[in-house]
Amino acid sequence: MRRLLVLQHLERERPGLYVNLAEQRGFSVCTFRLDLGDSLPELSNGDLLLVLGGPMGIRDIGTLTYPWLIEEVGLIKEALNQGIGLIGVCLGAQLLAYAAGGDVEILQEEESDQPLAEIGWDHIFPQLLENHCKLTTLLGNPFPVLHWHGDRILLPNTAELIASSCRCKEQLFSIGSLAYGLQFHVEVDDEMVNTWISEDQKFISSALGADGQSILKQQQKEFGHKTLVSRIEFLNILFDLLS
Repeated sequence: MRRLLVLQHLERERPGLYVNLAEQRGFSVCTFRLDLGDSLPELSNGDLLLVLGGPMGIRDIGTLTYPWLIEEVGLIKEALNQGIGLIGVCLGAQLLAYAAGGDVEILQEEESDQPLAEIGWDHIFPQLLENHCKLTTLLGNPFPVLHWHGDRILLPNTAELIASSCRCKEQLFSIGSLAYGLQFHVEVDDEMVNTWISEDQKFISSALGADGQSILKQQQKEFGHKTLVSRIEFLNILFDLLS
C-alpha cells in the first residue's frame, strides 16, 4: 500500500482535505509531529511526502527552538534525489524551495516597501505553461484560495512557476515532475480556519488591522464552502500528476 507521509509542525496546521483524498486513493496516511519529537520517516518507493505549514520559517533553520528543521530539509533533499513525490504547503513550499537552492524574503507592500503579510481569501492565476495544462486550465477560471503568510519565496533556478497572486508572484511552483510547492492553502475547513483566526490575532492585525478577525470570518463564510468543489478538483489533479 502506498503511504502519504505527513510532516506536521503544530496542532492547528492539519492536512485536512489531503487526507480525505489520499484515503480515497488507497493511501495509508502516517502523520509525524516534528514539534512533539517524532522522528522523521524513512522514505520508500511509492511514498508521497506532504510537508505542511507553520509559523516557523527558513530563518529558524539552525536555531535551538526548531532543531528538527535541519533534518527536515535533509529529508526533502533526499525525496528530490530519490524521485519521491512531494507536496509542500506554505512553510513546506518554502522548505522545498530552500532545499533546492532557493530562499525567502519578507513580503512587502509594493507602494511602501514595508512588510505586509498576505492573509485571507484571494485569487491565484496561472502562468502560461503547457506542462501543467490541467492545472492551468482549472486556475484559468476564478480560483480563490486562502493565503496566510508573511514571506515570499525566492525560487531556485530549477523551479518552474505555475501560478501567482496579485500580492505575491510565487504561489504555485514545481521542481521537476514530482515536487510541487503551494504557498496557499486548499486543505482547510471551517474549523481549521476559525482556529487560525482565534489563535493568530497579532499576525492578522498586522496585515488587516483591528477588524482583521471579523474580515476573515466573513470571508470564510463567503468562500469556504463555495470553493470546496474546485479545491478538491485541484488536489485530484495534483495527486494525478504525482502518481
